[in-house]
Amino acid sequence: MKEEEVAHMRKVPAEPAIGGTASRRDVEALFVPAASGVAPLLKTGDNTIETAFRIALGDYLGNVQPWEGELAENPVPCILAGLDYDRPWTRDAAFNAWYAGSLVSPYVARNTLLAVLMEDEWGLRIGGQYWDAIVWVTAAWHHYLCTHDQAFLGVAFAAAVNALRFSEATEFDPDDGLFRGGACFQDGVAGYPDRYADGPTSGILEWVQQHPDTRASPGYGLPMKALSTNCLYYHAYLVLPEMAGALELPIDPVWAEKAHALRAAINRSFWEAECGRYRYLVDAEGGDDRQEGFGHAFATLFGVADSAQVASVFARQYVTPHGIPCLWPTYERYADADGMSFGRHAGTIWPQVNAAWSMAAVAHGRRDVAWSELVLLAEKACRDIQFAELYHPITGEIYGGLQENPARSDVPVAWRSCRRQTWCATGYIRMVLSVLFGLRIGLGGLAFDPYLPEEVDRISLSNLSYADATLSIVVERSERGPYCLLDGIEQIAALFPAELSGPHQIRLGVTR
Repeated sequence: MKEEEVAHMRKVPAEPAIGGTASRRDVEALFVPAASGVAPLLKTGDNTIETAFRIALGDYLGNVQPWEGELAENPVPCILAGLDYDRPWTRDAAFNAWYAGSLVSPYVARNTLLAVLMEDEWGLRIGGQYWDAIVWVTAAWHHYLCTHDQAFLGVAFAAAVNALRFSEATEFDPDDGLFRGGACFQDGVAGYPDRYADGPTSGILEWVQQHPDTRASPGYGLPMKALSTNCLYYHAYLVLPEMAGALELPIDPVWAEKAHALRAAINRSFWEAECGRYRYLVDAEGGDDRQEGFGHAFATLFGVADSAQVASVFARQYVTPHGIPCLWPTYERYADADGMSFGRHAGTIWPQVNAAWSMAAVAHGRRDVAWSELVLLAEKACRDIQFAELYHPITGEIYGGLQENPARSDVPVAWRSCRRQTWCATGYIRMVLSVLFGLRIGLGGLAFDPYLPEEVDRISLSNLSYADATLSIVVERSERGPYCLLDGIEQIAALFPAELSGPHQIRLGVTR
């Protein structure tokens, strides 16, 4: 990074934003019109893994385009959702920054996270489709861990506090302690039971227009509660004290209390002891006990599940020939006699889900699960020379699935899988960082727990941006036992301090 860019990122406002006091002016001051840097270079000796990584970088960087959010004065470089999309979308912005953007191009990631904020009577808060917008908090905290950007964190903390206040007032149900709304990223009716498939369009939000008698109140009106979305709210409550602490602001003990209560509510309403896994939806009509990919990933990754539950989930999660599906099984209205038809959001492979599942697998010592997901996605990317939006679970071909759209047809119709979908590309980058390098980023710095598959003896990654540093990392198989070097100097463990600056070389030896 250039010195003036680092200085700009570190700049802290004279009066740091606290609580819910940040405003449009604070956001406008943080947008960056341009960014510099060199993309990371991966070497593994495995042509498929390496080629897919370059394709992922190409899809990602090709989708960095000027875009003007609600609070920006002019268009700035942002991460658009994909080649067929002309905007970031809140959930896409969050996943793209969380998975890779904050390490590959931190200024662009920051622009993108800021671009989906809004300001209204609640103050500065997260915009976009309301139910899963809270994933932005997870991404914003990760961005801070990657960049140590205090000015951004002040704004992010204010937006997070206000977003939770808004959701608590509009979508929290005190009767069961859960938040209403659809599942994370499942914005189409193909991801929901038959009773939710008769809205005026393919979008789940429009369903409430057809069903005013069952509309939930207060709030938008969707009466369902989803596992993935409630896990994201839980993680947001966990993150708030961390944000406040990093800003040297008072920590409200109620955040921990709400996190504890929500975790208990999730396990009370979603855990099915007789099945040894979590169910997908809860509602007044009996819910839905299907397996949700994001739901299981988040429950195990964020600590909603205890150790026994984690082991049970991994033992019982259904995996298709091409990886974990977004939802399983598909709904009967999409199935055919040969078992080859699937709903767009039920039974199909969405790589951003596979990435989260891989992260959870690594966190719990299941590199075998994570490596399989990584290889399957790499093979598809190399075949297609792109990361498509979604795939067929049996054939692995690019496949858009079936979904209702009453405005076009009275039966489910085939949809397309969009091209060069960014969160699929950044998801793959994250899988490489997690699965092979075992990268973990915390307040104390960087940690590595690398893994070399049997057929790989050496991997390297250069030009990785981290705060004020640019890192080159080598992992190699060692006959003399594990070792860890920083610029040639032996280290006690593969943990590197947050204060690193400038170029550094990290070399790790592994025996496995």
